[in-house]
Amino acid sequence: MYARRRRVYLWMMGVCLVLFVGAWAVVRLWSVPAAVAMCVVAMLIPPVAAVVANRRGPDDRWWDDPSGDPQSDEWWDELDGRKRRE
Repeated sequence: MYARRRRVYLWMMGVCLVLFVGAWAVVRLWSVPAAVAMCVVAMLIPPVAAVVANRRGPDDRWWDDPSGDPQSDEWWDELDGRKRRE
């Protein structure tokens, strides 16, 4: 899952770069408003790419990770009805 999210992130950021470079290297020669519109679209891609790259999948068991605080981990294990992790 991690590799797929990474590929999607890199693909989205590549599209972002192509839009920026294409807008000001090529498209601005014919239409400045179109180049600005391309840059606005490119500006919206990085936050979406970050969300895609950082979302957790159904196979990510992040809630089972110990916190590092033995007392807190013991308390949560007791609430969950599990034996204490060693």
